[in-house]
Amino acid sequence: MSQQKNFDPFELWKEAYNQSESYWGHILDENMKEEYFSKWMGKVLESNLLFKKMMNQTTEGYLEQVNIPTRKDLSSVASLVVNVDEKIDSMEELIEGVKADNQLSETKLKNEIKQLNDKLDQVLSLLNEKGKSVNSKEKEAKQSK
Repeated sequence: MSQQKNFDPFELWKEAYNQSESYWGHILDENMKEEYFSKWMGKVLESNLLFKKMMNQTTEGYLEQVNIPTRKDLSSVASLVVNVDEKIDSMEELIEGVKADNQLSETKLKNEIKQLNDKLDQVLSLLNEKGKSVNSKEKEAKQSK
C-alpha cells in the first residue's frame, strides 16, 4: 500500500495567496514610496472629506425639514442643561450660606433680647423698690401731719 497524498483545496489556496501576496506586496510597497502615490492618496482623502461634508449638510437639512433635532441641537441642549445645573448648585450654596447667616443672626438676636429682658427685669425691680420707698415716705409724711 502506498500512501496517497490527499488533495487539500485550502492548502492550494494558501499557497496561491502567499505567492500573490509576496508579488503584489513588493510592487505595492515600491509604488507607495513614490510621490505620485502620495498625491493620489491625498486626492482620495480630499474627495472623502468633501463627500462627508456633503452628507452632513444633506442630513442636517433633512432633519431640519422633518423637525428632528440634530446632534448639534442635542449638544446645545445638553450644554444648557449643564449651565442650569451649575446655576442651581450655586444658588443652593448661596441659600445655605444665607440660612447659616440667618441662624447666626437669629441666635444673636435671641441673646440680645434675653439680655434686654434681664435689664428690663432689673429696671422693674429697681422701680418697684423705689416705688415702695416713695410709698413708705408718703405714708410717714401723712402720719406725721
